[in-house]
Amino acid sequence: MSEPSFEQSIAELEQIVQRLERGDVPLEEALTAFQTGIALSKKCKDQLTSAEKTLAKMMNDQDEELPFEGVEGDANH
Repeated sequence: MSEPSFEQSIAELEQIVQRLERGDVPLEEALTAFQTGIALSKKCKDQLTSAEKTLAKMMNDQDEELPFEGVEGDANH
């Protein structure tokens, strides 16, 4: 079975939050759901950080990665 996508993880996290906010979850189940939510939150954060690092780099003509902000000719500098 493949690992859930970012979108699937967010949807599951939202369901957990909604269940916990209702307050009708038994304590043991709430603790398990909370721990699952924390793990999902960390996984999503890690995926976003990885995507951000990927988007912040460009490749030059020699296939070398360059920081996006350091590219010569950038109109923002």
